[in-house]
Amino acid sequence: MRLKGKVALITGAASGIGLATAKRFIEEGAVVAACDFNVDALNKASNELGQDYHPYKMDVSDHDGVKEIVDKIVADLGKIDILVNNAGITKDNFLIKMPEADFDAVINVNLKGVYNVTQAVVPYMMEKKSGVILNASSVVGVYGNIGQTNYVASKAGVIGMTKTWAKEFARYNVRVNAVAPGFIKTPMTSTVPQKVIDYMNSKTPLGRMGEAIEIANAYLFLASDEASYITGQVLGVDGGLVV
Repeated sequence: MRLKGKVALITGAASGIGLATAKRFIEEGAVVAACDFNVDALNKASNELGQDYHPYKMDVSDHDGVKEIVDKIVADLGKIDILVNNAGITKDNFLIKMPEADFDAVINVNLKGVYNVTQAVVPYMMEKKSGVILNASSVVGVYGNIGQTNYVASKAGVIGMTKTWAKEFARYNVRVNAVAPGFIKTPMTSTVPQKVIDYMNSKTPLGRMGEAIEIANAYLFLASDEASYITGQVLGVDGGLVV
């Protein structure tokens, strides 16, 4: 078991990639602090995954609230070895039609949320001089994408923070990496029109959407000791997607 004895905090852990990651980590011996805003989904997942899945309601955009929950997790579970900043939302539109509120909402969750949770968690890692931080970026954070000004800005920002934190925290033996998924089957993509899915598949050399478990496996590798000399990197898990 690659994560035996580890405690992992995963945001957005009630569905999609976050839930798949929680399940995969538990299979490899981890105890998961599962954080999400959707309490019903958290409770459902808890019933399915059992005693190693500990649900906590968290709004990652609430700075003070995040700190309270992180402190409670450490009090309950003793430590945090791994942080997966997975929570994210989309509110797509062309720039000229994008309401300011939609821009702010995506930035507050996808970018400021990563800042909030990491700022609350990393002092505990620094104190024990070990830890792994994994951030959810996206292939569009590298290449850009039409109709996603807010989402692309947030995911490009995550890459910048990842590289900065890798430099800041290396002396504390804390590794920081990002995963940049391509087009993945999740609840977030379930409302995408079929013609858009067909188009994205045509741009993907592997010819299909990815599965949540394929992202979870990337997180597992980066969280494990097998990746002990990897930090400051962005791992594309995108089937060769060219946006």
